[in-house]
Amino acid sequence: MESQMTANELGFCLSRRGLLQGVGGAGAFLGVAGLAGTAVAAEAPKDAAGKVISGFENTGLAASGKGWQPFSDRKIRVGIAGYGTCRFGAQFGFQDHPNVEVIAVTDLIPDRCAQLAEACRCKKTYPSCEEMLKDDRIEAVFIATDAPSHARLAIAALEHGKHVAAAVPAVCGSLEDADRLFEAVKKSGLTYMMFETSYFHSDLYAWHQRYGAGMLGRIVYSEGEYFHYFGKPLTGYNPETGKVDTDGWRKGLPPQYYPTHSNAYYVGVTGGSFTEVSCMGMPSIVPHLRPENNDYKNPFGSEIALFRTSEGGMSRMAVTWDIPTHGGERGRVYGQKDEKGKVDIERPPLPPGVSGGGHGGSHGYLTSDFVDAILRDRKPWVDVAQALNMTVAGIVAHQSALRDGELMKIPQYKL
Repeated sequence: MESQMTANELGFCLSRRGLLQGVGGAGAFLGVAGLAGTAVAAEAPKDAAGKVISGFENTGLAASGKGWQPFSDRKIRVGIAGYGTCRFGAQFGFQDHPNVEVIAVTDLIPDRCAQLAEACRCKKTYPSCEEMLKDDRIEAVFIATDAPSHARLAIAALEHGKHVAAAVPAVCGSLEDADRLFEAVKKSGLTYMMFETSYFHSDLYAWHQRYGAGMLGRIVYSEGEYFHYFGKPLTGYNPETGKVDTDGWRKGLPPQYYPTHSNAYYVGVTGGSFTEVSCMGMPSIVPHLRPENNDYKNPFGSEIALFRTSEGGMSRMAVTWDIPTHGGERGRVYGQKDEKGKVDIERPPLPPGVSGGGHGGSHGYLTSDFVDAILRDRKPWVDVAQALNMTVAGIVAHQSALRDGELMKIPQYKL
């Protein structure tokens, strides 16, 4: 499904590697000719204390509309599922993209469904994602529901003939679900993209461009960190009660079940994968993170993984809910070379009206790459193989931590 094109058709310069891959890397950003506007980001979600939830601080307004070139006037009809604690459904700018018409939304909580409809300027609502998927008018869906439902709903959407964008992680703790999702994407021939925000952090994007141009050589060592303090119970959807409460899916979640914000600092830079892992875990002092108090029977509040990479290097990836003084996603890469040269490391422009948004100004870029992948019939940057190579590595890392750091092989996914 990947197509070739020139840099002029894209409207901005791609790296040499991006062109050779048929823009499978950086992607393109498009919309309707003649549009202009100012990006207005969705209101940032706040916690119970009224503080903006970590990662949703808006930093991406300046990137919108300047130097962007149109490609198509077609509007993709999109349905959006999920408006939970982080209000994800409206945070990525589908409702503002000039090549998108949000025609339906859904959330299992009626009040939140109504709020999502208002945020997305959409009149049609459904009581569940399953019901929304029956709507034949919808061409693509954004699944921003609770993490344990991502794989199930993505597979169902693909089976209903719809392109899928999904929040992270691609699957939640199940290697079997990973295989099922991979096969469903291949069988459907449709676009699947996981919205991993670290990919469009300015530093990761720059390393990706430099790596693709051969400037870094093979990566000897990389590291990534996702620190999100869970000192107080976070609310989440609880499938057993059908309500949002502090016994929801987040309570006691194994840290390495949510690994993609950190793992992107190797997979996103190189397109490679992790082949084996030894992981150590540390018990939490937070009561609701103790194994007797969570459905996962997870004993760890922090898990630090050491991976072997597909090009023979090493990668340390840390996920922790236990550090109150630091938060966010960050990483570093170190290659066998560090050559200087001419390569465009600036993130490309966004369509008018689309904000970069939160998580390092990445939100709008992910949406634009997904939309462009559908319209150009190409692979998105964070395709199903990269999504699963990031996610499954964490699942196996947690298994290793439960076995006191036993070295374990990791399944590989390749399109």
